[in-house]
Amino acid sequence: MVRPDIAAVTAAADPPAARYARTGADRRRLPRYAAGEIEVPFVIATRAEAIDRDTFWEEHSHPTHELLWNERGASWARIGGRVWTVTPAVALWIPAGVAHSGWAPAGTLHRAAQFGIHAVPLVSDRPAAIATTPLLRLLLDRLESPGLAAPARARTEAMVLDLLAPAEHELSLRIPDSPLLAPIVAAVRADPADTTTLAAWAARLGVSTRTITRAFLAETGTGFSRWLATARVQHAMALLARGEEIDEVALRVGYHSASAFGAAFRRITGVSPGRFRAQR
Repeated sequence: MVRPDIAAVTAAADPPAARYARTGADRRRLPRYAAGEIEVPFVIATRAEAIDRDTFWEEHSHPTHELLWNERGASWARIGGRVWTVTPAVALWIPAGVAHSGWAPAGTLHRAAQFGIHAVPLVSDRPAAIATTPLLRLLLDRLESPGLAAPARARTEAMVLDLLAPAEHELSLRIPDSPLLAPIVAAVRADPADTTTLAAWAARLGVSTRTITRAFLAETGTGFSRWLATARVQHAMALLARGEEIDEVALRVGYHSASAFGAAFRRITGVSPGRFRAQR
């Protein structure tokens, strides 16, 4: 099966419906709910799904808070102008009522938990990266145990809530949407290994390097180099999660050596490419 361009999903606007139709990906539609629009009888409800086809969730929202993480592989969620990477080590907290779309490649073991908004304190009033420690994953697994007695469930849910804490490294990328930066975003989307320098972009666009730098800072909160490194690392995560070799991935995302790639990857994610690949 021909795979869609993951860089297009992680580094730019959501691809059009036609792209998914052409690639044969599973396209899912879910309703939009306001926070608390539907009253739920649970505190935390968990689910797991082995993704056997590339899958795209159209923009939707839940009446409950949601925590997304993976047991295997990397997936992505787009919320407004930001693309978040979800991995076995870093989960994503999405408050109730917040619209989001998602993408998971085939082979991902996807996990999700819904939190009743009247039963749990608000972890964050905005999307946030959450550290999925081994203990937190064990407790979430326990909530799926059949026949778990009510007192044991209540204790487990309380421990889960106590362990939800921000991750040290937030795996997200703000997507600039100004006409000035659109050609840069499109180039990185088409080829994460694009080597066009800031000076070359300035000359091509007929502006100064300072103008581009200011635009990136204003729209993404970071400079061009950091933004590019983050876009490349997000794309690299998709390739590593498929099991591709580190040296090959380094070349495909624009690094001439595995060591340079490894340094950039650790700077963005806090782990080495090898360790991330082992988590898949």
